[in-house]
Amino acid sequence: MKILIKMSFLGTNYNGYQIQKDRPTIQGTLNSAARDLFGYECDITGCSRTDSGVHAKAFYATVAKKGTDSIETSIPIEKIADALNVRLPSDVSVLEAKWVEDSFHPRYDVVYKEYIYRIYNGDKRDPFEEGRAFYYPMKISDGDVERMNLAAKRFCGEHDFASYMASGSKITDTVRNIKDASVTRDGDIVTFCVSANGFLYNMVRIMTGTLLAVAIGKIDPEDIDKITAKKSRNAAFATAPSCGLYLNKVVY
Repeated sequence: MKILIKMSFLGTNYNGYQIQKDRPTIQGTLNSAARDLFGYECDITGCSRTDSGVHAKAFYATVAKKGTDSIETSIPIEKIADALNVRLPSDVSVLEAKWVEDSFHPRYDVVYKEYIYRIYNGDKRDPFEEGRAFYYPMKISDGDVERMNLAAKRFCGEHDFASYMASGSKITDTVRNIKDASVTRDGDIVTFCVSANGFLYNMVRIMTGTLLAVAIGKIDPEDIDKITAKKSRNAAFATAPSCGLYLNKVVY
């Protein structure tokens, strides 16, 4: 048996999830905490390779003794989350821990993931949203939000999403199935929510940039179909900054 932890983190101070030499990462931070708690090196496998500056409200990772598919500990499972949290910085929190089978994989066993992208659209910058939302000063009206929502719905279904993948990515299978997509507004925050069986590199951020092009009238909602059909990164619009992106839900 190995341990599956559910966690949340603010990614502002980290160079993404995956460990990097001489750079702070979520995986590296977890490795240090687990080594201190269990007394040996651990393999920590995450459910996603979030980019630098990206956040997570619900992120899952398995913890096993390095080189094995299991873990040895006398610490009760209900104590693991608190024991890790006292060893983690304040911008990373383990919410719960449970036992899973050795064969469980936090990435390959995912049914779907849900991301949200938060756009702060107030008249003035909000320092409390700095690093937590993309400040977009051009006014997005309620009508614009409705147009963005209509455009987002056109992402739904199984398509080749190569147009929304970062240039230079080595992924060749670019077909994904989007379960749902929507754009809503709550006060000054405009939120793009999208769930799928998988995502390409920078996919949600490129989709967000393309939806903003809809908001300002550069393209119409129906043009999403044409952009998707071209299967070319040049067909879509700018990549939105990482600060507004959150992994919001993972379903196994």
